[in-house]
Amino acid sequence: MRIRVVNPNTTRAMTDLIERCAGAVAGPGTRLDAVTATMGPPSIESHYDEALSVPGVLDAIRRGEADGVDGYVLACFGDPGLDAARELAAGPVVGIAEAAMRTAAHLGRGFSVVTTLGRTAGRAADLADRYGMRRFCLGVHACELPVLSLHTDPDARKIITEACRTAVETDGSDAVVLGCAGMADLCAHLREEIGVPVVDGVAAATLTVQSLVAQGLRKSGRGEFASPPPKEYVGLLRDFGTG
Repeated sequence: MRIRVVNPNTTRAMTDLIERCAGAVAGPGTRLDAVTATMGPPSIESHYDEALSVPGVLDAIRRGEADGVDGYVLACFGDPGLDAARELAAGPVVGIAEAAMRTAAHLGRGFSVVTTLGRTAGRAADLADRYGMRRFCLGVHACELPVLSLHTDPDARKIITEACRTAVETDGSDAVVLGCAGMADLCAHLREEIGVPVVDGVAAATLTVQSLVAQGLRKSGRGEFASPPPKEYVGLLRDFGTG
């Protein structure tokens, strides 16, 4: 099977990290590749960033369909453009926030989300509501590190570790969900340091897509997730028309 991991931001170094983490859990029969958005912001840290990342996501999905991709991982914790991506793709599209939350719900009575900036905490809480995870999500905590500082700030690992420790102690949670794809490589370290399961959505979503494809499951294609109706677009989005 062929799985494509889509990084909705334009930072290639983050795509490389995501690809390594997804590849570490992909099965021997899985051909996996990660792609960087061809347009959009270098990191996604606001509603504005998220909105303008969606054309890049949809471009990656459209290209994947032409290339015969079987399923997709959407590797940003805001799951930007997920519904639209599911309209375009024949196979499953799984966002890392949904996959991580559902995985964490199997591991105890509740989990905490540890994200980057405080301004993104509301989005994480909204997604917990959307996915029916609110009763499991005991709190959302920010470490106040910008996304692009996760691997450049020399204190980043320490800051994230302490944020996870505080989240577990404050919420009484049984697991931690990492609220950014850029934290994906920290799972093993964090589990050892804080002593509870730490879930990376990149790995969780990769395994979810792999399982769905292996079972021969594709999207229904009915109702709102049928292919979008044909129409011409104009201006900067003229190439995104569905005619």
